[in-house]
Amino acid sequence: MKRQSTKALLATAVIAFVLVALTSVVAGASASVKQDGDNRGNYEEKQALHHDVSPPLRDLAPASPGTGTREKPEPTAPTPVPAQSRVPDPVVQASLPSVAAPATSANFEGIGNGLTGFTVNSAPPDSNGAAGPNHFVEIVNSAFAVFNKTGGVVYGPVQTNTIWSGFGGGCQANNDGDATVAYDRLANRWVISQFSVTTTPYLQCVAVSTTGDPTGAYYRYSFQYANFPDYPKLGVWPDAYYTTFNLFNPAGTSFLGPEVCAFDRAKMLAGQAATQQCFTQSPTYGGLLPSDMDGSTVPPTGAPNYVLSFGTNSLLLWKFHVDWATPGSSTFTGPTTIPVAAFSPACSGGGTCIPQSGTSQRLDSLADRLMYRLAYRNFGDHESLVINHSVTAGSSVGVRWYELRSPNTTPTVYQQGTYAPDSSYRWMGSAAMDRNGDIGLGFSISSSSLHPGIHYTGRLAGDPLGQMTQGEGTVIDGAGSQTGSSLSRWGDYTSMSIDPSDDCTFWYTNEYIATNGAFNWHTRVGSFKFPSCVPTGTSDFSISATPGSLSIAQGGSGTSAINTAIVSGSAQTVSLSASGQPAGTTVSFSPASVTSGGSSTMTVAVSASTVPGSYTITVTGTGTTTHSTTVSLTVTAVSDFSISATPASLSLAQGGSGTSTIGTTITSGSAQTVSLSASGQPAGTTVSFSPASVTSGGSSMMTVAVGATTVPGSYTITVTGTGTTTHTTTVSLTVTAPPGGVVNGGFETGNLSSWSASGTVAPAINTPGRTGSYSARLGSTIAFSGSSTLTQNVTVPSGSSTLTFWYQPHCTDTITYDQIQMQIRNLAGTTLATVLNVCSNSGAWTQVSFNTTAYAGTTVVLWFNVNDDGYPTDPTYSLLDDVALNPSVPVTNVVQNPSFETGNLSGWSASGTVAPAINTPGRTGSYSA
Repeated sequence: MKRQSTKALLATAVIAFVLVALTSVVAGASASVKQDGDNRGNYEEKQALHHDVSPPLRDLAPASPGTGTREKPEPTAPTPVPAQSRVPDPVVQASLPSVAAPATSANFEGIGNGLTGFTVNSAPPDSNGAAGPNHFVEIVNSAFAVFNKTGGVVYGPVQTNTIWSGFGGGCQANNDGDATVAYDRLANRWVISQFSVTTTPYLQCVAVSTTGDPTGAYYRYSFQYANFPDYPKLGVWPDAYYTTFNLFNPAGTSFLGPEVCAFDRAKMLAGQAATQQCFTQSPTYGGLLPSDMDGSTVPPTGAPNYVLSFGTNSLLLWKFHVDWATPGSSTFTGPTTIPVAAFSPACSGGGTCIPQSGTSQRLDSLADRLMYRLAYRNFGDHESLVINHSVTAGSSVGVRWYELRSPNTTPTVYQQGTYAPDSSYRWMGSAAMDRNGDIGLGFSISSSSLHPGIHYTGRLAGDPLGQMTQGEGTVIDGAGSQTGSSLSRWGDYTSMSIDPSDDCTFWYTNEYIATNGAFNWHTRVGSFKFPSCVPTGTSDFSISATPGSLSIAQGGSGTSAINTAIVSGSAQTVSLSASGQPAGTTVSFSPASVTSGGSSTMTVAVSASTVPGSYTITVTGTGTTTHSTTVSLTVTAVSDFSISATPASLSLAQGGSGTSTIGTTITSGSAQTVSLSASGQPAGTTVSFSPASVTSGGSSMMTVAVGATTVPGSYTITVTGTGTTTHTTTVSLTVTAPPGGVVNGGFETGNLSSWSASGTVAPAINTPGRTGSYSARLGSTIAFSGSSTLTQNVTVPSGSSTLTFWYQPHCTDTITYDQIQMQIRNLAGTTLATVLNVCSNSGAWTQVSFNTTAYAGTTVVLWFNVNDDGYPTDPTYSLLDDVALNPSVPVTNVVQNPSFETGNLSGWSASGTVAPAINTPGRTGSYSA
């Protein structure tokens, strides 16, 4: 994106055109993720528009400040990424590291309001820099300067287009910014690049130094584009200089998608005519970054340049393989979707929400894209990519960072984390890795009580994965906030680079403000190094543990592979030792010494007396240098549980059922899964558990169903719980002959014992009853869709008998949809008789009598049921009481269904030319005949 000039605040009416901010269509790329495939259909090859060689930079007259200044208003805030704005972050590091950060070794003022010879006339600075063997070159949106490594100004500051003095065209005339600088370590050259967009044709201006002297001569090139090439980002690779763009239409009103171009590095290093090969993608994607090589170990032969963006809870990886000899063989494939921990881009998808001290003006997050650079390093045994972006972290903003491995085979997230250790806002990050595999992360920090400042943190290669463990250091704390109602921009990127002289020192540049103001930004350059990183040229090794954490129970043991790798120089003998293990725990290595590049098996044996808890074992490898890694050890108590039954005895009639709650309790260690089983039940009796397995500390309902043929007597059911240990409890079962009638028909036990309750809404005890203290309630006073069923198996007495019961109906619907029912069924579930099928809202206790003589001597099921269609305004329920199967009442003296409230003619015989039928309403109740 282009910077904002001071004039933009006063004369927006004369803006040439507007660049639209890259919105959520970029950040939400996973809405239309392509699978791996060649995207050559979007390919273009073009010769450089112009190239030459400059006089030494030190001999060029500085360009005039403000030449070709473009003006544009702030971008509007992007829309939040769909379905991601409220996703919690599962990998937040929510506490500050306990280890102190390494202090800065260099810390000096960069280009900005505090540097002699420079005047701020635009915002933001877009601070970027690169370290070389003897210099640090910093570039901002309109100027650059060359510093020595103690902060002395060797050259500049001058307007960036100074380097194209005498070149002609837009590169000389315009100083439009979005600039980057890189040190090409493999060639000992400097690469400076910025776009020219004030005039057409649109250009990318690229200058490559002819030697390692950043103040010397440069080979200069201009490459042309039909559409507006916004937000260019540079990556150095052995086969090309790669640059990514966000393309907009010439009017600046429509995002057209990203473009990735490769410039012919070999030709440009020689100052020869060079071409570019470019691939464009659909507007579904945006904010792509090319991989930028660190270190002296080149990528494997034929490895493509890796290009990265992000989508919804994922990273998106492309591969650009350029072929200069046969351009038709160049390929651009992808994206491959790499799932990552859930995240929400900061500020509702990349907008403006960063608070500052002393002002209500908030700053842009630019969270709709990955942050520069995509740092690449080849360690020999693996390739790593490090990248970051800004995400929501609770009520503030943090830096989500990743280390990816195996990018050319099966890309994987080796580690990831969100650095947000407190409520301050951290954003605009940049990350890189040193030769040891340590990661340095720099960022801006601000809050309602902090002015924006520049901080950094890091982690060592052997630290626990996903954590920044090496403290939070300060490059500088700002003393002012950026004010001005229309100025929310705070850079588009920052820069973390690695010093090629030792491949260990991190160099970081970012912006801050010394006093409140709108166009008074400063930049600061700071460097730091982790003591564990050994400079290039020393025989050295790295050490790691796989796995990095062990959980071992008392009396148990576990292993971890201790791996070493040659980082530099030749192989050496590395002796292994351990410290930090708890009392009673021994650590041994097999073998005890390895040749760097080899591995050893570490065995951790925990005694039964070791106190449970969390410990950190430090594994130290000692050779010509010393390195360590850590293994997190969690000692757990031997997990055990107890088991019990409530009640511990059941008395059930033949054909009846009952329940007992099987409870478990953790007696030591952690929870475990306990599987339940039963033995000892008599023939014809079944025992079931719901659920069949519980987590210790939970309970299960055991149901004992006594068969009609089970022999009466006393039995002991043994309930066994099996986990890492096994325990039992017993339930005494007494089986009785059926009483020839209904058990607990008045529910005066205060529960539903001897009954079986089921359905969408299970029947429950109600108080009061028609007589006594209790009745049963089927259904609910709140509408539900389904049934509520109460059953009991009874043996009908020999001779004549009558079933009687009382019910109180509450049914405001019609029988077509809701029903209150009673049936007599056999044990197989077949309906033998429908005694009741009504929908009445009388609310009065009503008795029903039914002749059961026909079932004398058999076991039947008394089936009571309420069915509700779920319509919310007419819930259906019924109370039930005084259920009896009475052999002493002569059937001949009982009129069955005298008031027809069964809703049918059950108990009656209907005949004649016109058969009698049910009528509604009745004299009393719902029905008559």
